[in-house]
Amino acid sequence: MQIGIFYGTSTGHTEEVAEQIASLLKRKDDVVLKNVAEARKEDMEEYDFLILGTPTWGYGDLQDDWLSFIDEIDTFDFKNTPVALFGLGDQCGFSDTFVDGMGTIYERLSKKGVAILSSGCSVESYGFNVSKAAIQGEFVGLAIDEDNQPDLTEKRIQEWVEHLYQVLVA
Repeated sequence: MQIGIFYGTSTGHTEEVAEQIASLLKRKDDVVLKNVAEARKEDMEEYDFLILGTPTWGYGDLQDDWLSFIDEIDTFDFKNTPVALFGLGDQCGFSDTFVDGMGTIYERLSKKGVAILSSGCSVESYGFNVSKAAIQGEFVGLAIDEDNQPDLTEKRIQEWVEHLYQVLVA
């Protein structure tokens, strides 16, 4: 399976998480990392499965590179291409907008009818007030907080990747 991981990053944390995800996926599949600052929607056509990642900036904003790329992928035909999401945020400093960037991408893709895989990520081990990326006790993708819970990142990524393989095979 050809997997494309498209991410936006400003501080490097989202890129690091994308690399960790790719490292686990490469054990079984071909994986390519693409920074959305340099990507075009046509780049997405090459993959059987897409993973999209973004940090949240300020009070729930998309990362700068995603601001223009999200409009570009609005016209992309996802056909039968499943999508998984991951997002980074600060659940203590921005507890009312934790990983809202991921929630914004989810909302845009959902309106298009894109098949977004279940994340399997419960909100229970996080300490935030509100997130538009949380629906019925589960995040719409993998939620990472490198500011307050960096010690949980590796485990969360590993569990999420295992969950993705289970969902993709089902």
